[in-house]
Amino acid sequence: MFLKNDKLSLSLEKMSHMAASKKETKVYWDVVSLLGGKEVLGMGVKTEFDLITLSNEGLKRASLDALISFLGMPKKQFVESILDMSVKTIERKRSEDRLDRHTSSHIIEIAKVVEHAVMVFEDEDKVRDWLATPNRSMNGMRPLALFHMPTGLALVNTVLGRIEEGVYS
Repeated sequence: MFLKNDKLSLSLEKMSHMAASKKETKVYWDVVSLLGGKEVLGMGVKTEFDLITLSNEGLKRASLDALISFLGMPKKQFVESILDMSVKTIERKRSEDRLDRHTSSHIIEIAKVVEHAVMVFEDEDKVRDWLATPNRSMNGMRPLALFHMPTGLALVNTVLGRIEEGVYS
């Protein structure tokens, strides 16, 4: 017999609330959709191992373009500041050309953090605003400014978790 306030009941209640929230928004942005969808990726993603496979095979440039489009930031800024690459290198690639596995892995990790932000804020514009606004819990830095390294992505993800749990951030 389960008590009303046990962890399972609370988790199920939270999940049903999240499912209801997803239905209210026009599009739910997950890692797959942030990276251009199953058609661009060439496969579905069900586990972390699928993401490792995608990273090893290399994401198509179209996946990078889809993520940049969602974020609404200039391609030059994203590529040069976050990926530490020349925008000309990216622009020489065709949409179907694959990126190296290090860059692909970095892009996937960014998409995972953005997916978390979408889950927390439940609104694309709020996500974009939050990512571009200096945050006291990040030493006054904008979350996007921390996307260039794994430690920064982890910090942004931690702050999102705190917001999700109602802890002041």
